[in-house]
Amino acid sequence: MSMMPDAWKTETLPVGGSFHLRTGKDWIVYGGLVNEDTYSIVQLKARGYQGYAWNLYFPRRTQDITVDGVPLSVIRADAGAIEFRAAR
Repeated sequence: MSMMPDAWKTETLPVGGSFHLRTGKDWIVYGGLVNEDTYSIVQLKARGYQGYAWNLYFPRRTQDITVDGVPLSVIRADAGAIEFRAAR
């Protein structure tokens, strides 16, 4: 049994829910399912009162993705929420 903390953190985001990838990195928002086989993650970059965002589209069968250089392991993505593990 390792005494080292798990380097991955499990998160569940509902549609519209946000998550900060890590210090110095962007935020993501779950955009939901675009169709039966594709989900959307919104990458949000903000500086003070200014910001911009864009949609990233992924096939539901894809488990390992990278957003802003941070690896994410998607456990499930459905119409209401996405569950993933994020490298910390």
